[in-house]
Amino acid sequence: PRGRRAFHAASSSFQEVMLTGERYSVQRLPFSHLSDGDVAFFEGVMPGRVVTNPEELKPFNVDWLKSVRGCSKLMLKPQTTAEVSRVLRYCHERNLAVNPQGGNTGLVGGSVPVFDEIILSTALMNRIISFDKVSGILVCQAGCILEKLNEYLEEQGFIMPLDLGAKGSCHIGGNVATNAGGLRLLRYGSLRGTVLGLEVVLADGSALDCLASLRKDNTGYDLKQLFIGSEGTLGVITAVSILCPQKPKAVNLAFLGCQSFAKVLETFTTCRAMLGEILSAYEFMDEKCMELVEKHLKLSSPVAGSPFYVLIETSGSSSTHDEEKLNNFLEQAMTSGLVTDGTVATDDKKIKASHALRERITEALTHDGYVYKYDISLPVGKLYDLVTDTRARLGQSAKNVVGYGHLGDGNLHLNITADSYSHSLLDAIEPFVYEWTARYNGSISAEHGLGFKKKQFIQYSKPREAVCLMQRFKAMLDPKGILNPYKMLPS
Repeated sequence: PRGRRAFHAASSSFQEVMLTGERYSVQRLPFSHLSDGDVAFFEGVMPGRVVTNPEELKPFNVDWLKSVRGCSKLMLKPQTTAEVSRVLRYCHERNLAVNPQGGNTGLVGGSVPVFDEIILSTALMNRIISFDKVSGILVCQAGCILEKLNEYLEEQGFIMPLDLGAKGSCHIGGNVATNAGGLRLLRYGSLRGTVLGLEVVLADGSALDCLASLRKDNTGYDLKQLFIGSEGTLGVITAVSILCPQKPKAVNLAFLGCQSFAKVLETFTTCRAMLGEILSAYEFMDEKCMELVEKHLKLSSPVAGSPFYVLIETSGSSSTHDEEKLNNFLEQAMTSGLVTDGTVATDDKKIKASHALRERITEALTHDGYVYKYDISLPVGKLYDLVTDTRARLGQSAKNVVGYGHLGDGNLHLNITADSYSHSLLDAIEPFVYEWTARYNGSISAEHGLGFKKKQFIQYSKPREAVCLMQRFKAMLDPKGILNPYKMLPS
């Protein structure tokens, strides 16, 4: 990582670590240290799938943003739930800390070790167990890559209910563990609704088989909900049962320019009313986002010269019907002055090119310098006010302040870039952004989780009683605290 962007962990019991340039005091909890005997045991469980080479371990010790870094000396690659169970049972007995890791695409430092935790990778748990074409229910192992699952389903006439920019490398287990949102949430809802069942291995190695394939099941507590969004702190997800929608026969995309955020909101209201059941995505981005995508990634926007841009996707069963509805909406939007310019894509190549303008904003930001990232939920009417107020507060101390996100879901991605990390700039941003969000009853984490970076700010979105109850769940399911320690819950 460039400059002093990563924290460097060690196996000492107490040390100062660097996180995004800021110095934190993090105490290594009293876990056991890895021994040669431990490595020998794991080799016996999964021969040839135990990684100890420091060079091989490097990419798994650093997160996707290259902002946080641990120093694990061991990575395990189980292929079955039984192997995960044996690993965790042993680690529980030996008091060895474990860091579950999927595709390592998280943005809050939740997927990499803080100290020397054992990395438990789901990369080889990539088997599709079953798919029912009648019900649309897919059962698969946690290490299946999201894009590969979608490709498999498309051949069967179905799709995954979620779509993310990181789909080419993220794992479905990690998606569920972080309750990932993405572009299709507006149409198909969150994973809390589409995940029907889970298989989870608990900290003591016991396997919890709640891998139901029923849409209706009211027998007792819905235990799977405990693990959806738990970020690997309560158990390791090993298999998922998920409800998949049929593949739309007709997909259309409109990329539009608006002169103000008020127009973006009006366009959404009109769009939702006129497109109804075929509306599948409504994304927005400001002109700074487009400038960065064009500058750093050399992508060209089909629409230029607008302060705001909107990406609208429709998905339905009749191209004639859908195109007629979309054209009627576009005519209304243009004649009423809601939209000043726009283009429509119906073929797959143009649709993917337009989606890339939105999906690759995160990538473009990483080329612009040091990035301060905030994933916020707010009442839709207040969504962009946070960007405006942050921009006014920071003035020339920030290089760029941009806003984009899933407007249909009230999810704002606020990003601030600078040439390099600045402690004074961070002080100007935090806790201002969190206080502003709390003032309007928003959430400081809409879809990325809390991980290591945001865990100490949970109180801005959850009352003390709720946090205490979460800690009690953690203590009950993981009494030794070996699963993904130092993450999600405040110290």
